[in-house]
Amino acid sequence: MKRFKSFVNSWFLIEMLKGLAVTGRYLFARKITVQFPEERTPLSPRFRGLHALRRYPNGEERCIACKLCEAVCPAMAITIESEQRSDGSRRTTRYDIDLSKCIFCGFCEESCPVDSIVETNIFDYHGEKHSDLYYTKPMLLAIGDKYEAQIALDRTKDAPYR
Repeated sequence: MKRFKSFVNSWFLIEMLKGLAVTGRYLFARKITVQFPEERTPLSPRFRGLHALRRYPNGEERCIACKLCEAVCPAMAITIESEQRSDGSRRTTRYDIDLSKCIFCGFCEESCPVDSIVETNIFDYHGEKHSDLYYTKPMLLAIGDKYEAQIALDRTKDAPYR
């Protein structure tokens, strides 16, 4: 009896009709396509996007050149050079991130003792050649200056998730 049922199912293409029924059900259903530039889908609070260097409210850069982010980076995408200033503090002279190497793991952000390097929720950036994805200290500071209000809001809002 089982063989006969299998023969009838294969002869009348029952499996294919079941598949077409599923397709037909979704053919006339409401579409959920997002028109990207105009509409945005919500991001997870843990999303890690473009890097930025932050400053203190008085305008001084936060990075103290401890090089923890460079040491913890598994992809070795961060390069830091520093020098001692006249007041005895250390500051960076070079802070580069190669985003073509970066795996966006967030270790640099977690290891920073002064919350200097952060990964923002900016995801719409691109590079057409390798040099477009090589971010230097002035570029990272400019990103931090431009989006500081949003970064500060994200830091307070996402505190339980960090």
